[in-house]
Amino acid sequence: MFLARIEGTVVAAAKHPTLAGCRFLVARRIEADGTAAEEPNVVVDWMGAARGETVMVSTDGDIAREKLGNNTPARMVVVGMVDAVQQPETERAVAAGSAA
Repeated sequence: MFLARIEGTVVAAAKHPTLAGCRFLVARRIEADGTAAEEPNVVVDWMGAARGETVMVSTDGDIAREKLGNNTPARMVVVGMVDAVQQPETERAVAAGSAA
């Protein structure tokens, strides 16, 4: 699972039969330092994510297979929309620990 920012939509006139009616989005993975990865991913979305939103993406494939069938080629699925991300203050914690 990873966090990603939605950058746009994908329209596919021809696709695998199990993907009929699916909504596809362009999502760019968010790295641990908050920067965007270079390579975008195409993800399946049933949650209604919009451009600019931060989402959680599952890479497991079980979610897609459960909804679309065992022979679907889909693997990456939006599983949540993120309200906020809080990163630990590791530098401050390390400094406080070394002062003790």
